[in-house]
Amino acid sequence: MTIAQITGEALIGGVAQRGAGGSFKAWNPGARTHIEPAFNMVDIGQIDQACSLAGKAFDVFRNTTDDERAAFLDTVAEQIMALGDALVERAMAETGLPRGRIEGERGRTCTQLKLFASLLREGSWQDPRIDPALPQRTPPRPDLRSRLIGVGPVAVFAASNFPLAFSVAGGDTASAFAAGCPVVLKAHSAHPGTSELVARAVVKAVELCGLPAGTFALLTGTGNGIGQALVAHPAIQAVGFTGSRSGGTALMAVAAGRQQPIPVYAEMSSINPVFLLPQALEQHAERIGREFAASLTLGVGQFCTNPGLVLAIEGPGLSTFCAAATAALNDTQPATMLSAGIASSFRRGVAALGSNEAVTTLLRLEHEENQGHAALFRVEGDAFLARKELHEEVFGPASLLVVCKDVEQMRAIVEHLEGQLTAAIHLEEGDIAAAQVLLPTLERKVGRILANGFGTGVEVAHAMVHGGPFPATADGRSTSVGTGAIFRFLRPVAYQNLPQALLPAVLRDENPRGIWRRRDGALGKE
Repeated sequence: MTIAQITGEALIGGVAQRGAGGSFKAWNPGARTHIEPAFNMVDIGQIDQACSLAGKAFDVFRNTTDDERAAFLDTVAEQIMALGDALVERAMAETGLPRGRIEGERGRTCTQLKLFASLLREGSWQDPRIDPALPQRTPPRPDLRSRLIGVGPVAVFAASNFPLAFSVAGGDTASAFAAGCPVVLKAHSAHPGTSELVARAVVKAVELCGLPAGTFALLTGTGNGIGQALVAHPAIQAVGFTGSRSGGTALMAVAAGRQQPIPVYAEMSSINPVFLLPQALEQHAERIGREFAASLTLGVGQFCTNPGLVLAIEGPGLSTFCAAATAALNDTQPATMLSAGIASSFRRGVAALGSNEAVTTLLRLEHEENQGHAALFRVEGDAFLARKELHEEVFGPASLLVVCKDVEQMRAIVEHLEGQLTAAIHLEEGDIAAAQVLLPTLERKVGRILANGFGTGVEVAHAMVHGGPFPATADGRSTSVGTGAIFRFLRPVAYQNLPQALLPAVLRDENPRGIWRRRDGALGKE
C-alpha cells in the first residue's frame, strides 16, 4: 500500500482496520499546497475496540521494567528515523512547511522520546517514599511506602500546527508511554498521511519490543463525534489535547460529564505578551523590532507561543521599534497556512482588529485565500483595558501593540489578561525595578517568563514548562514539554505494612539500582 492510496483506516493493535470508506487525494511532493483528506470517521465499534485493547494492555505495559520501556521509546525514535525522506516529503506536502522545519521537528520528536527514555533509566520518576515502621512510638506508626503509577490508557489528540512534535509520537504520547500508559491517538485531519507513517513506525516498535497489541492505536476521521466518543469511553483515564479553545473545552465537558470524570490536559489559547521596557527600547529598539518580526512570522505565525501582544511606553525608542518591525515585516512573503480552516480564522481575526474603532493599522499585508501574511496593529492602553475582544488570540502572523502610560498600566493590563503560555520581558540593567513590578503578576498569569527573547522555540529539557493558567492550558499545574509532562499521567499509591515480597521493586529495602528515594523525608540512595 502506498501512502497516496491510504484508505480511511484505524491502526488498532498493530492491524489496519478499514473504516467507513474514502481515501486521501493523491499528492505532489513538490507542491506546497493543502492535501485535503477525503475520509470518513472510523465507526464506534473501532473506537471501542481500540480503547478495550488499551485497557487490557495496561497492566502488562505498566509492569514492564523502566529499562524495557526506555528501550521501547528508543525503538520508536529509531523507526521514525528509518522512514527517511518519505516522511519529510509527505509532511511538507500536507502542511506547506519547508524541509528545514520538518527535519528539525523530526529531530525534536526523537529527542523527546530519548529524553523520556533517559528519565526512565534514571529511575526516580516514580518518586519512591519510605517511612519505616515505628512500633515503639505512641501510637505506633505503620510501615508506609508510596510510589507513582500510570493512570491508565490515555487519549491523545494530535495538533494541527506540529505534524510531528505534537502529533502521533509527540510529547503527549512519549510522556504517556513513559508513565506506562497505552495511547489511543486521534490523528489530525490536516496531515493524515504523515500521521499514518509515524503510526506505523510506532506499531513496528510495539511489535519489535514484544509489547501487547493495545499499547497503541491510531484513529482517523473528521467531525467532533470521534473525539467525544473516545473521551467518553470508560477505558480512557486521561486526555492530552493541543488545539483550539472551543475544541478543548468541549472535551473537558465530556470528560467531566462521565460517570467517572477524568482529567483533560488541553493546551488551547495564548497571546504571549511581550514587554518592551524603556531602557531596552532606548538601546536596542531596531534589533528588537527585527527579531520581533522574525518571531511573529516564523512558521506563518502558527505557533502557540507566537508574540500576539506587545506592550510598551510611548517614546522615541518605540517609534524606532515600529519602524524596524514594519520594515522587516514588509520584507516577508505570504505563505500557505496549515489548513483552510486556520487560514479562514486568521482572516476573520485580522479583519476584526482592523475594523475596531480603537485600533490603528500599522501594517496589513495582502495574501491569497489559504495564505497568511503579517499584520500589526496599535491601540492605547486605556482602550485595550476597556475592550475585552482585543484580548482574544488571532492564530497566525498578527500582533497588537498596546501603548501604555507607564509600567503600572502594563501591570494592570497583565492583571486583566487570561492565562498565558509565555511572557517575554526586554530589559537592561536600568529596567530591573520596572521588571520587579511586573514579575509577581506575571508569575500568576504565565507558565514561562523569559528575558530578552521571544517565546517561539520551546526547548525540550527537564526544566521546561509549556503550560499556564486557563485557557493557555486546562490545568495550569501541568506542562506538555519536558520530563515534567510525565506527571500528568501518574497517580500515587501507598502500601502499608506489605511484606517485602509484595512490594514493587522500587520500594523494597534493597536498592540495587541506586535510585534516589525519600526515606523519613530525606533524599538518598541508601
